[in-house]
Amino acid sequence: MKNTKALLMVMFMLSVMATITAQKKYSKKQIEKLKNEVAQIVEANHKQSQVMVDKIFSFAELGFQEVESSKYLSGILKENGFEIEHSVSNIPTSWFATWSNGEGPVIALGSDVDCIPKASQYPGIAYHKPMVDGAPGHGEGHNSGIPLNITSALSVKQIMERENIPGTLILWPGIAEELVAAKAWYVRDGLFDDIDMCIFTHVSSNLGVSWGQAWGTGLISVEYSFEGEAAHSAGAPWRGRSALDAAELMNIAWNYKREHLHPLKRSHSIFTDAGDQPNVVPSKASIWFYFRDVEYQGIMDMYAMANDMAKGAALMTGTTMNSKVLGAAWPRHFNKVIAETMYENIKQVGLPEWTEADQMLAKAVQKEVDSKDTTGLATEPRELGLPVKEPKSGGSDDIGDVSWKVPTVTMRFPSNIPGLQGHHWSNAIAMATPIAHKGVTAGAKAEAMTILDFLLKPELVTQAWDYFNNEQRKEQKYEPMISAEDMPPTYLNKDKQDQFRDELEKFYYDETKYDSYLEQLGVEYPTLKE
Repeated sequence: MKNTKALLMVMFMLSVMATITAQKKYSKKQIEKLKNEVAQIVEANHKQSQVMVDKIFSFAELGFQEVESSKYLSGILKENGFEIEHSVSNIPTSWFATWSNGEGPVIALGSDVDCIPKASQYPGIAYHKPMVDGAPGHGEGHNSGIPLNITSALSVKQIMERENIPGTLILWPGIAEELVAAKAWYVRDGLFDDIDMCIFTHVSSNLGVSWGQAWGTGLISVEYSFEGEAAHSAGAPWRGRSALDAAELMNIAWNYKREHLHPLKRSHSIFTDAGDQPNVVPSKASIWFYFRDVEYQGIMDMYAMANDMAKGAALMTGTTMNSKVLGAAWPRHFNKVIAETMYENIKQVGLPEWTEADQMLAKAVQKEVDSKDTTGLATEPRELGLPVKEPKSGGSDDIGDVSWKVPTVTMRFPSNIPGLQGHHWSNAIAMATPIAHKGVTAGAKAEAMTILDFLLKPELVTQAWDYFNNEQRKEQKYEPMISAEDMPPTYLNKDKQDQFRDELEKFYYDETKYDSYLEQLGVEYPTLKE
C-alpha cells in the first residue's frame, strides 16, 4: 500500500512538473540563446549531413522505387528514438516518423526523395558524364531535403530533451514527387489531421521562403486507355479497331485545343502504350496527360474537356475507353506567420561561404549549359517572397495539397547552381559536392531555429492558424482532386529502376571507407573541361 501511495505521489508530481514546464514562458533572450545553440549543434553535425546527402545521391531511385533511400533515412530516425510507421497510404516506400516530448505543438517536416529519369551524372564534373548511361540520377536535387530535415530535427530534439520542452516532431518523405502522386493521398487519408504546422524543404540555389499564393500551377495527372480489336495489319486490317488510332485522335484533338487555352495553362503528354509491333493492329493503347493551371477550377475545367475528347476518340474508332488519375497537386498557398518567422532566421543564418572551387564549378556548369546567369553561386539570401500580384505559370508540387490542410511553408535552400534548366543532368552536378553539403547545413540551421520559435512561443501557432482560417481559406475551399477509390500508382517506374539497379548498386556510397562520395568516385573537385 505504501509503495502504491508513493508511486501515485511520484506520478502526481511528474504531472504537475510537466504542466508547469508546458506553461513556462521563455524570454526573448532565452529563446535567442537556445536558437544560437541549436545552430551550433547543426554545424557540429555537418559531417552526418554530408554523409546522408551523398548516400541518397548514390542510390538514385525513381518515384515509388525509393527502397534503399527510405530504408536508410527511416533507419537513422529509428536509431534516434523516432517511431516509424511504414507504407502509409498503401505506398510501400512511404513512412511517417514521430518523436514526442509531451503535449505541445505538433510540427511536421517534409521533403522529397525521388530522382529524375536519364539524369545519371558524376558529381563535381562540370560537363556531361553519366555514371551509368541512361540511368536515373538526382537531376532535381531531392537527395538533400530529408537529410536537412533529419539534421535539424535531431538538433532540436537534443535541446527539447535537455530543457524538457514539450512538443512533437514528425518527419515524412514526399514519395514520387516527380509524379505528384503521394501527398494528396496523405492528405486524403488523414495523415495531417492532427498536425499543427508543416515546414517543407526544397532544394534551390538560394535560401528563402515566401507566403501567400505562390507562382506556378497545380495539376491533375490522368492516363486515358483505349481498347479495340487486334487484326493482321496487312492481311485483314478492316477487321481491326485500333486503340492507337483512338489515342492519337485524342492527342490531335487536344493539340488543336491548345490554341484556345489561356496562356497560364500548361499541358503535356506521353504515350505509355502504343501497340506491340507494326504488323498487328494495336488492341490497347494509352496516353498520359498533365493538365496544369494556376487555379483549382481551371484544372478541373481542362480535365472535363479532356474527358469529353477521350469519349469522342473512342466513339470515332469503335473502341472503349477508361481513365485513371495518377496524381494531383493543388496550387500552393503558404502561411504568412511561419514565413515571416522563418525569414528572420534566414537573415541571421545567411548563405554559406563559398570557396573558389565552389564558384569555379558553378560558373563552368553555367557556361556548359549556356545559361544566361554566369555569375556563379549567390552570395546574399533572397528577400521574403510576397504573394504573387499577377499569377505566373510554371511547375507544380503536391505540397500544395498539404498547404490547404495545415499552415505550411516551403523553405528553399542553396544546394544547387543558379540558371540551370531543371530536370536535367546538369542539376545533379552539385548535389554531392561541398555546395550541396554547405547549403544543407545552412538550411538546417534556419529550419531548426524556426522550429524552436514555434515550440517556445506557441502563440505563433495560433497566429498561423488564424491566417490559415481567416485569410487563406476565406474565399477558397479545398476539394481533393482524387477520390476515395483512387489508388496511388506505385507500379510506375519499376521497370526503369529494375533495368539499372544492379549497375547503380556498384556506385552506392560506402561512408565507412571513404570520407566523401567524390573521394569514392575519384573525382577531383572541381573537374573542368580542358
